[in-house]
Amino acid sequence: MEQYNVTGMSCAACSARVEKAVNKVPGVTSCSVSLLTNSMSVEGSATSKDIIKAVKAAGYGAKLKKSTSFVETAESDDELKDNQTPALIKRLAASAVFLLVLMYFSMGHMMWGWKVPSWFEGNHVAMGLLQMILAIIVMVINQKFFISGTKSLIKGAPNMDTLVALGSFAAFSWSTVVLFLMTDAVIKGEETLVMSYMEQFYFESAAMILTLITVGKMLEARSKGKTTDALKSLMKLSPKTANVIRDDKEITVPVSDVKKGDIFIVRPGDSIPVDGKVIDGYSAVNESALTGESIPVEKAVGDEVSQATINQSGFMKCQAMRVGSDTTLSQIIKMVSDAQATKAPIAKIADKVSGIFVPCVIAIALVTIAVWMILGKDFGFALARGISVLVISCPCALGLATPVAIMVGSGLGAKHGILFKTAASLEEMGKVDTVVLDKTGTITSGEPKVTDIKVCCNMDEEMLLKFAGSLESMSEHPLGKAVVEKCREKGMDFFDVSGFETFAGNGLSGDVTGSKIRGGSLKYIREFVTVSEETLSAIEAYSAQGKTPMLFAKDDKLMGVIAVADTVKTDSKDAIAYLKKSGINVVMLTGDNERTAKAIGDAVGVDKVISDVLAE
Repeated sequence: MEQYNVTGMSCAACSARVEKAVNKVPGVTSCSVSLLTNSMSVEGSATSKDIIKAVKAAGYGAKLKKSTSFVETAESDDELKDNQTPALIKRLAASAVFLLVLMYFSMGHMMWGWKVPSWFEGNHVAMGLLQMILAIIVMVINQKFFISGTKSLIKGAPNMDTLVALGSFAAFSWSTVVLFLMTDAVIKGEETLVMSYMEQFYFESAAMILTLITVGKMLEARSKGKTTDALKSLMKLSPKTANVIRDDKEITVPVSDVKKGDIFIVRPGDSIPVDGKVIDGYSAVNESALTGESIPVEKAVGDEVSQATINQSGFMKCQAMRVGSDTTLSQIIKMVSDAQATKAPIAKIADKVSGIFVPCVIAIALVTIAVWMILGKDFGFALARGISVLVISCPCALGLATPVAIMVGSGLGAKHGILFKTAASLEEMGKVDTVVLDKTGTITSGEPKVTDIKVCCNMDEEMLLKFAGSLESMSEHPLGKAVVEKCREKGMDFFDVSGFETFAGNGLSGDVTGSKIRGGSLKYIREFVTVSEETLSAIEAYSAQGKTPMLFAKDDKLMGVIAVADTVKTDSKDAIAYLKKSGINVVMLTGDNERTAKAIGDAVGVDKVISDVLAE
């Protein structure tokens, strides 16, 4: 699927025309145009040159979107910036100022007798000239309606701007004719005729049409601006620079300069700049940005690392494997971008109607004028009714209501933590029979916490925590931080630690109150102390429940086991039970391993568990 930016569209009739033109291009299998995001997604074998040519022939502009790799889109972030809304706000403010003055003279003075400068009193021609000048100013401020409407009319594809321009121009033109007729009546001294002409001025209508439609355009532009927030958030995940080794020297370069095969350095706290493979070092990497899993993943030589994940503890030297648009993050950004260009099935029906809507409205307006004149009314009366048809129709609620409703629905869902991948998904929500929930941060809290403490050799639980917390306070490992946090919750002070050492992937040790304290995996601790069958059974049980057991020893004796895990939210079980009671099948989806996933799934009562799922 290729993405294009489309310019010049102002209404659903425009998007329908672009879609129709591109679908006629040989090789195009499907085309979807989004008015709200001014974007177009095209599938098929047709070249971008032919597609752009078809769009231009239809009277609009098109440009192939840049690669959706983070590197390139981050540098062109201005493309996603909402420049349209501020411009429309300024245009609206300027229009409103002149419109209010115009309304004061045309309606305030005429209908309610509001005061005007003395030299306007009884000078109806001067009043008409002032109204004409103010209307011209508003029309110049909103000239885009006339430019777009005229172009589309010449191309034989009238759009909503055509209706706005026709309505405003017709009102202004008739009022100008009336003003000239008034000057003739003044010269002839026909006061009664002058007063009747005063009531046929529609200058305020010409300006009001443009100002009110600009309000709608501004609100629409705000909706469009908000649709890019998800992409902006994704783009901010990755760093803009990378530390690479070139000519045996470490230098800092922009991420866009990193090439496949480059060696890059990642220190504790750094974001990983591109997808790569560890060739030296060991660390724990927080991959929650991509997988949602809160427990950091241990990375050793030979393991792969992904762009935008965060190195939490150790020093690593990595080789770049996927850069630019090939990285995992860039692929996710592309998927989000593609999803935004989709349409709900009901919106496609609205677009088909919108394609013939504008010509029909113009025809109805002309018929309206003709009928009133046949019935004996004067041209001014008939024209006013024809203009009413144009003006009432021009916002085109039919074409805008559906995409705006989809956008509002998606926005409200996002506020409550519910994200819709496509517009069609939102429409299908009324027929849902299965709900798929992410594990981390949805069913669980998303932060590792101490869940179980088992003491050995007559060790006191509080003393085990204090020794373990003192040792782990020297470490940067996330699981160790959970132990430290547990000690702080209990208000414990830590012992002084000397001779602290870490053993990558195994554990750590240090001297505390004259004793050698060790902490880490079963394999590591077994090198120094004997582990009883009872303790081994407990460790096995913790692992089966998706918990990570950490063993702690003092000199040659095992002090105990502390289990850490991502804990289930207090209301998750009840929420899942409620969904099941409503007849909905509940599935838990997670990137976590099968054992941990099954333990959490059993605890909350989901119907099905799908584990080991990649971010894509």
